[in-house]
Amino acid sequence: MKNGRAFVMLGVAGLAGLAAVVFASRWLVQTSSSAVTPVVVAAGDVSLGEPLNTNLIHTVSWPTGSIPPGTFTDAKSLEGRVVLTSLARGEPVLEAKLAPVGTKGGLSAVIGAGNRAITVRVNDVVGVAGFALPGNYVDVIVNTQEPGKSDAQQSISKIVLEKILVLAVAQQVSRDDTQPKVVNAVTLEVTPDQAEKLDLARSVGTLSLVLRNQVDKKTTDTGGATKTTLLGTPAAASAPAAAPARPVRVHYAARPAPRRDCVGVLSGVLGSVECF
Repeated sequence: MKNGRAFVMLGVAGLAGLAAVVFASRWLVQTSSSAVTPVVVAAGDVSLGEPLNTNLIHTVSWPTGSIPPGTFTDAKSLEGRVVLTSLARGEPVLEAKLAPVGTKGGLSAVIGAGNRAITVRVNDVVGVAGFALPGNYVDVIVNTQEPGKSDAQQSISKIVLEKILVLAVAQQVSRDDTQPKVVNAVTLEVTPDQAEKLDLARSVGTLSLVLRNQVDKKTTDTGGATKTTLLGTPAAASAPAAAPARPVRVHYAARPAPRRDCVGVLSGVLGSVECF
């Protein structure tokens, strides 16, 4: 009797345990399926300015609570969209990293609204030994003859443009590489006014690029460097102005009257003096 009751209790406990396992597994499946969301990510490295296609992106399950804003769930909706920044493998494709719909691929896709791209010829010195890479900021210095000076010694070096974005070096636009590259041309992003200044600067003198900190937004107002300021030579002191000459007043002496001989003449009671 006692053994029969023990078997019954064991059977009930086994059934309760089995039911608990079934319900727990169902809860885990439902919870896990609702905690993830399909997100479009890069299937491989995508270069800046490259149009997206189904070979470059795919969909993965992403934890719902950690999805960044601006993601996509359908890979087909991104067909032909151009990326503004390079994407690494597995990186989510965000709307903020894409050019507007209808933009064609290439360098023109990464130029900011209202800006222009202009290319300047450089060498290993002008191009900061190849450290001016896409994504860096530079200042532009022009060395030319000082206005109004005909002497070649009166040359001047002046910063004409500040915080100019480097879009590309030669034909490379990738911003992921940090290795210096010595090239013969650098493409800069400028405003229309800056494009005019830069074109004039390279026609009147020689250009140099000055690499600057990417987060430094301060601008400086310099007067330019000349030979005089470089060597610290004081400017020639101007001779003191001569005092105006005082007018000379000429005094003329009175001319003495000529000497004459005079005699007295009596005529009756009248008398007179005659001189000759």
